[in-house]
Amino acid sequence: MTLNRKKNISLSGFLITFLGAILFSTKAIIVKKAFHATSVDALTLLTDRMIFSLPFYIGAAVFVSQKKDNVRMSKRQWIYVFLLGIAGYYLSSYFDFVGLQYVSAGLERLILFLYPTFAVVINSILFKQKINNIQKMALALTYTGIGIAYFGELKIDTLNPNFYWGSFLVFVCAITYSFYLVGSGRMVPVLGVTKFTAYAMLAATAGVFIHYLFRHHDTGRLFDSSLLGYAVLLALFATVIPSFMLSYGMKKIGANNTAIITSIGPVSTILQAHFILGDRIFTEQVIGTALVVIGVLLIGWRSMERSEI
Repeated sequence: MTLNRKKNISLSGFLITFLGAILFSTKAIIVKKAFHATSVDALTLLTDRMIFSLPFYIGAAVFVSQKKDNVRMSKRQWIYVFLLGIAGYYLSSYFDFVGLQYVSAGLERLILFLYPTFAVVINSILFKQKINNIQKMALALTYTGIGIAYFGELKIDTLNPNFYWGSFLVFVCAITYSFYLVGSGRMVPVLGVTKFTAYAMLAATAGVFIHYLFRHHDTGRLFDSSLLGYAVLLALFATVIPSFMLSYGMKKIGANNTAIITSIGPVSTILQAHFILGDRIFTEQVIGTALVVIGVLLIGWRSMERSEI
């Protein structure tokens, strides 16, 4: 009886994590559709996303803070959560949205998916964690894969004058998000994943709102009827729902298994971009994506193996 229950929980954890990863991968598709269908700029679209996400994260923060096992944060922890939220969900998202104006959804997801490898390098530099041979192999595979896919895309997107700039912005997005990932690995065990995510998102939302007010001053354009549908889709189906689904997955099957399952993200984005946006699927993209996914899986597998020892 106990064995069946354990099996059922594992299956539910896998399915919810898998679906959450698919939903997360729709973000780039929705953003590209919004850019094509409206005259919205990246900052306005990002601000709309945060507006419709905000009530859910406020609710999560209040709910977690009222629980008996709630951990009260110290001043230092408040600062860490604020800085990580700014890096992981404000700066990263802004660089990502601007970059998506200039590169395809498939390439964006592939570059962004380098963040686990950056996290390995950051841990090595800041916390003196040794990079083992398997991780070195994984790094070589992922960067080789990116190179193959990148130059394949470059041959197709020859008329785009902002191709390199957009690629660079998404690359910076991956770096800033990797700092968030490293920091969250140290804060989540103390605060819990729901509380950390909720407060980090609230910090990021404050950063986005302040940026918007300095840039545009006028809040009326945020509620343009042509944007509301995209904003709701981004906030609910590409942000709030998958974030809670992945939090559930982490509780049920562990962070390492969750990270491995989310490797489906680049593949999902490429397929959606092909069928929804009409983007081409080309040989270099397929080969590059396969190498990147294998590299990230190696990093996740090695982390899981080490935690089991």
